[in-house]
Amino acid sequence: MLRSLTAQFLHQGAHALVLDPKRISHLWAQAVPTVTHRGNIAGIHDALVHLATELERRLDLDGNLDTVPRLIVAVDKANATLRRLARYWETFRQKDDPKTSPAIAALEEALWVGRAARVHVFDGRPQSTVLGGAARELFATVILARFTADTWQVLAPAAGPKQRHPQRGHFHVIQHGEVDETQAIQMTDADVVTWLTDPDDPTA
Repeated sequence: MLRSLTAQFLHQGAHALVLDPKRISHLWAQAVPTVTHRGNIAGIHDALVHLATELERRLDLDGNLDTVPRLIVAVDKANATLRRLARYWETFRQKDDPKTSPAIAALEEALWVGRAARVHVFDGRPQSTVLGGAARELFATVILARFTADTWQVLAPAAGPKQRHPQRGHFHVIQHGEVDETQAIQMTDADVVTWLTDPDDPTA
């Protein structure tokens, strides 16, 4: 799901930062020139610190963003990634440094003001503890497929209870408490790379 959603924005001219803590879940991203792929935790930390700088630069443009491409920050397993970032920061944080990892602070800032700068955060596997409840509510859209009742209650409580669809590839899109059921686009790594990089691809 994270791959196909990100690919659709890339196809429309967006750029992306793909944070892949397992290092092998999104190898397709390494083959696309408009994507920055980071897998090891040091690289993820540095990329998010750079994101804070880019976010500030975009906000300083005061809305003059017509020529600035959208930036998708796609995080796979954000909960685990944030825990690792916190531990990583503790390994070299000095006495006068902030307690919160600047990488985590950058992601929080992107959630709070990113849309004003054409920066959008995708969490591939949302969990209840990611960034706390206040930040979680900043996700304008929730997409759920193979979910448990508990997951639905945490991530889409206002939408009322729903049962997951028995057929693979179907998912629920929740916005403003409203639920729509739709069919996912099934794309392999190779499909995505071809779609985004091959000018002779008839689907491009």
